[in-house]
Amino acid sequence: MDLPQNSFKRALKAGKPQIGLWSSLASHYSVEIIAGAGYDWLLLDCEHAPNDLESLLTQLQAAARYPTTPIVRVPWNDMVNIKRVLDIGAQTLLIPYVCSVAEAKAAVAATRYPPEGVRGVAGTTRATQYGRIKDYARRAHEELCVLVQVETKPALDQLEAICAVEGVDGVFIGPADLHASMGHPGETSNPAILPLIEEAMRRIRRCGKAPGYLSPLEADAKRMLAAGALFCAVGADIGLLARGAEALRGKFQT
Repeated sequence: MDLPQNSFKRALKAGKPQIGLWSSLASHYSVEIIAGAGYDWLLLDCEHAPNDLESLLTQLQAAARYPTTPIVRVPWNDMVNIKRVLDIGAQTLLIPYVCSVAEAKAAVAATRYPPEGVRGVAGTTRATQYGRIKDYARRAHEELCVLVQVETKPALDQLEAICAVEGVDGVFIGPADLHASMGHPGETSNPAILPLIEEAMRRIRRCGKAPGYLSPLEADAKRMLAAGALFCAVGADIGLLARGAEALRGKFQT
C-alpha cells in the first residue's frame, strides 16, 4: 500500500488558494456534514475546542470519504501531542503560538523520525494503515504539511527567519492573538493592525512559503487572499450555527 498523497500540500506548492472552514463543534457528525460542503480544507481544532484524541480520530474518519483535507490544530507545540495526532493519521498540522525560530524548528522536529527529528516510531498505527505502508517511517515526511501560527508581535518581527526554517510549509497569522499582543484584545479587524497582517501575507509569499488566515468577514478574507494568502478559512461551524439560529428566530419575533 502506498503513502497517501497530501493534496493540500501539493496545492500550496502550486500556488493554488485553498478555502477552508473552521470546525470547533468537536463532533464527527458535524464534521461529516460540512466535509461534503465543498471546502478545500477543514480545521479540526484541539486548542480552543473540547476535543480529545478519540473524538479527533472519529472526525478524521468522518472526513476521510470526502475530497477535503482535514487540518488538525494541536493544543500546543508539544512533541507528545504532535506524535499522537500524526499516529492517528493526520497529515497536515497547524501548530499554535510559534514565537521564535527555535520553536519553529521544534515543531518540525516533532513531525520527523530520527535522525532528522524526535517523533517516536510505532509500526501499526492508523497513519501506517496498520502496518500496510511498509516504507512509512522512511517517507512519511514527504506528505506531511507543517503550518505554524505566528500570533504575537515578537514572532511577527521574526517572520522571515521563521519562514526560513526547513520543513515549515506555511505560516498562519492568528488575527485575534496578534491583535491582543499589540494592545487590541477582543478585536480582529483593527485598522491599525490589518495592514500589518496584509503585509505579512506578502512577506510570507516572498519567502516562498504559504500564508494563512481566518476571518468570517468576507471583506477581510478577500483582502488577505488578494494580498497573497494561500489557505484562508472564511467561517466557522459554531458561528454558522449560532448566527443562523439567531437569524431564523428573528423572523418569528412575538
